[in-house]
Amino acid sequence: MSVKLRKRNQGGKTSLYLDYYSAGKRKTETLKLYLLPKPKTKLEREQNKKTLELAENIRAQRQIEMQNGEYGFRDKEKQKGSLLVYMRMLADKRMDSAGNWGNWDSMIKHLEAFTSADTAFSKIDRAFVQDFKEYLDKKAKTKSNVNLSQNSKYSYFNKFRAGLKQAVKDGIIPHNPAESVEGFKQGEPEREFLSLEELQAAAKAECDIPQLKTAFIFSCLTGLRWSDINKLLWSEVRHSNELGYHIQFRQQKTKGAETQPISDQAFELLGEPQEKEERVFKGLKYSAWHNMKLQQWMMRAGVSKTITFHCARHTYATLQLTLGTDIYTVSKLLGHRELKTTQIYAKVIDEKKIEAANRIKL
Repeated sequence: MSVKLRKRNQGGKTSLYLDYYSAGKRKTETLKLYLLPKPKTKLEREQNKKTLELAENIRAQRQIEMQNGEYGFRDKEKQKGSLLVYMRMLADKRMDSAGNWGNWDSMIKHLEAFTSADTAFSKIDRAFVQDFKEYLDKKAKTKSNVNLSQNSKYSYFNKFRAGLKQAVKDGIIPHNPAESVEGFKQGEPEREFLSLEELQAAAKAECDIPQLKTAFIFSCLTGLRWSDINKLLWSEVRHSNELGYHIQFRQQKTKGAETQPISDQAFELLGEPQEKEERVFKGLKYSAWHNMKLQQWMMRAGVSKTITFHCARHTYATLQLTLGTDIYTVSKLLGHRELKTTQIYAKVIDEKKIEAANRIKL
């Protein structure tokens, strides 16, 4: 009983497929994944590497399914199956949605930290669910070693409950023990941002990592997320008579194709154009150490707020609205699919207006 990853030439590309062998019988499964036959650039080699990793993940998944039956469990012993294996399989089915898969992946990592790898469904009861909720609430940490935000706890616990609900549908457990456990309340998202004066002060202040400073200010001027700035290529930075300087790219989070106009000042920040397949911001990294350097830079600029890289995107949105850009246009510039996502910024602006109005007293 085995599953092998195979390659074959097809239409000028290398096609990847799975070769199944069980009980003397063989069959194949086309993955519809392809390798570039002769990668010449670093980007092409990275693309091949990621494609192979995806194919290997699928192969490992199929191997588990063959060994244990559909959903990873023998029909007569489903409740002896691994909770973590099952949750991982549910997550992998969501790999076509990076944001959704990322939340599932994070939830599973916290679940792995909370319980052992061999935890079976037979051990999952209301007390287990309640204890995991307590773990998310009090003990779980982010990569930066800080407690989870209210919205992260809300999201991860809901993913866990959804996994148990699916297990009921699949006949693995008779009922969902999470139904009797109250979930987390969704928190009001915090939208910290810089005022125009604070942004101007930051532009003049020194940062220990110049590339980080440039990328942050570029985000303040364009609204691009860190993930999109980090992968930005010179081939995506363009100029035309109609649009002026602009970026044509695919959003990392939503996978939507976007054409984003950028100002002349934003373009000048990038420096001299390089080879088309080169990254614009080489060596840009995201870590607790880089967040510390970002905060130190803000302190030098006289900014006392807690600022992360994502605050640059919030700064862009709030400044656009403050300076009179209509909310529909701001929504499109941010690449939001729904206007209600952008309305949170309008709410922030309204709160600032009320605060300012109340400052004048006789």
